[in-house]
Amino acid sequence: MKIGRVTGTATATAKDARLVGMTLLVTDVIDGAGNLLESSLVAADTCGAGVGDTVLITFGSAARLPQGMSGAPVDAAAVAVVDRIDVRKK
Repeated sequence: MKIGRVTGTATATAKDARLVGMTLLVTDVIDGAGNLLESSLVAADTCGAGVGDTVLITFGSAARLPQGMSGAPVDAAAVAVVDRIDVRKK
């Protein structure tokens, strides 16, 4: 899993039928301190996240495990909204 910050949503009118009803989140992958590591990754929303939320993102076959995702053509899914991150400084 990776940490992401939701920056927006993606809307696709023409899409695979298994994506109908799914919210697609545009997320930036960040580190524990909130620094940008990768920008503009699209993840299917399974947890009701919104713009500005910090989320846990799972990838590959694990992205198709949450309820309602079985068989969906996704490679990334937001599976939790993060309340807090505690990082110890060395």
